[in-house]
Amino acid sequence: MEIDLGEVPFNMAFHPSDKLVAAALITGYLHLYRYGADSTSQKLLEVKAHTESCRAVRFINGGQAMITGSKDRSILATDIETGTAIARLENAHEDAIYSLINVTESTIATGDDQGCMKVWDTRQRTCCNSFTAHEDYVSDMTYVPESGKLLGTSGDGTLSVCNLRSNKVQTRSEFSEEELLSVVIMKNGRKVICGSQDGTLLLYSWGFFKDCSDRFVGLAPNSIDCLLKLDEDRVIAGCENGLISVVGILPNRVIQPLAEHSEYPIERLGFSHDRNFLGSISHDQMLKLWDMDELLQSDEANNTQEDQGDASEDDDGDGMDVDMNPPKSKKGTKRKNGQNGSSSGNTSAAFFSEM
Repeated sequence: MEIDLGEVPFNMAFHPSDKLVAAALITGYLHLYRYGADSTSQKLLEVKAHTESCRAVRFINGGQAMITGSKDRSILATDIETGTAIARLENAHEDAIYSLINVTESTIATGDDQGCMKVWDTRQRTCCNSFTAHEDYVSDMTYVPESGKLLGTSGDGTLSVCNLRSNKVQTRSEFSEEELLSVVIMKNGRKVICGSQDGTLLLYSWGFFKDCSDRFVGLAPNSIDCLLKLDEDRVIAGCENGLISVVGILPNRVIQPLAEHSEYPIERLGFSHDRNFLGSISHDQMLKLWDMDELLQSDEANNTQEDQGDASEDDDGDGMDVDMNPPKSKKGTKRKNGQNGSSSGNTSAAFFSEM
């Protein structure tokens, strides 16, 4: 299923319990669509959310509202039924907002172009935590509820671990030569996986974040722009050549290319609430929904053939199980694409102003 967005998207998010998907666009617009199993879609909302590019979107309040972050440094909450603004925070960061994730049912985290990460209470409408975690843009974040840790990756080539309970940056990894673009936690919390600009997956052991414990170069030289956890042993990677692949972790191997979105970089991947669909967006202005049953059936069939043909081979952590050497895309660094923002303005202490 394909949805023509009309403009380049920066982010997308699925509703937590309904067949709805939102897209954040370079024009500052926010779109909301209803999709169906019969390969049809309906645009429900088209909202001018921000004066500059809308870089991130998530659903909050049990799916009753969408929250967006922008290059204009503002955060906006929008009602999904009416499209009206519920509340807006101007100057949420001192620089352009780059990333935004859900932390808990009532909190979100945002990261900006200068490496600052903040946690916000959407009910109290206040900033709970603020961390000067990086020296460059915060490319991705993930939260570990059991330990109260917020992890972030950055264009400065580091992984940060921030403690929400003590409000301190607990540790930061040594600098990588390449930008770190994406992060997921796997192996039941024992491994942190980071995607990098040169196509290397960096594996960190939990509690030992200074240096990675393993590297996997099977997707190189294409940058790994986004990661989506499939299960504790497999991750879905979206790369700059437009390919979406399943990668096994420990043993490290490319299990199967799942789909090809386009020749352009994959900006974001996501699962629908029932995991029936995998969503992807790219610079071709299309939001594509892939049937997971069809993708995984192909994956399982390929695995069976590989297991029969390669039973005698060792998994050395750096090999590939498929012959895949696609051409490198024309994409430059993740920071570019017209996403640099202003560093002027003061941070507001209040979360949202009433609309």
